[in-house]
Amino acid sequence: MIQAIAHPTDFTPEGEAAFLHALRLSIAHRCRLDLLHVRTPSADDNFDSFPHVREPLIRWGMLGNDAAVEDIHATLGVTVHKVEIRHRDTVAGLVNFMISHRPDVLLMATHGRQGLNRWLSGSISEDMARHSHLPTLLIGPEANPFVDAATGALSLDNILVPVTLKPPPGRAMLMLDHLTAGLDAARHFVHVGNEDITLLDPDGISLPVERRDGPVVDALIHEARSKDVDLIAMATAGHDGFLDALRGSTTEQVLRQAPCPVLALPA
Repeated sequence: MIQAIAHPTDFTPEGEAAFLHALRLSIAHRCRLDLLHVRTPSADDNFDSFPHVREPLIRWGMLGNDAAVEDIHATLGVTVHKVEIRHRDTVAGLVNFMISHRPDVLLMATHGRQGLNRWLSGSISEDMARHSHLPTLLIGPEANPFVDAATGALSLDNILVPVTLKPPPGRAMLMLDHLTAGLDAARHFVHVGNEDITLLDPDGISLPVERRDGPVVDALIHEARSKDVDLIAMATAGHDGFLDALRGSTTEQVLRQAPCPVLALPA
């Protein structure tokens, strides 16, 4: 069960899609939504700059035009917390919040004010994932959203799941089950390499795994485009996994080219 989703924001327009995904998934799970911003202790408050929650909900027809803040929880079951974290270091401030509040999912844009490196340079995403061990949904620069900004429609119908021998996919698959509960999304399991992979569901039934050859990044991007998937969900394993150091890594290349959001699931 998903009980809380966290969305760090830098207040840039490029982060709007990530915010809408966080809001829509919070509604789907009727859970807490933490909107986070890190500022230095000496900076002024920025509460007026936080994304406005009622506006998209009214646009989506989920709230009336005269709805109050209290109506969000009463009507949709979502409690929104806007949190300014006072810290001189963005990574440390966010990691401290994740450890103390333990959201179930972290949702971030990866193309903010300074491009992809806004979040990934200095390994912000990697450090947060390594310390908090949270599933992390990343909205990359080429990603087509699975949440319609105008209507709030959630189109999470097809998921590409790359499968490897290391890390094993079991725990990551369980996390994916929790995140997509009730959404009835089809999953396409793909292994890039020569090995034969056996994948079992919770009942011990073998799941079909398609095998592909060639460079990993090219193969995954081709699969994502040819199958018109809405999400790529990948198991991670620290520095050997999806949220690697992000210096010319497979991860960075996938994020730059992925036609859909990417979900990193700690194994």
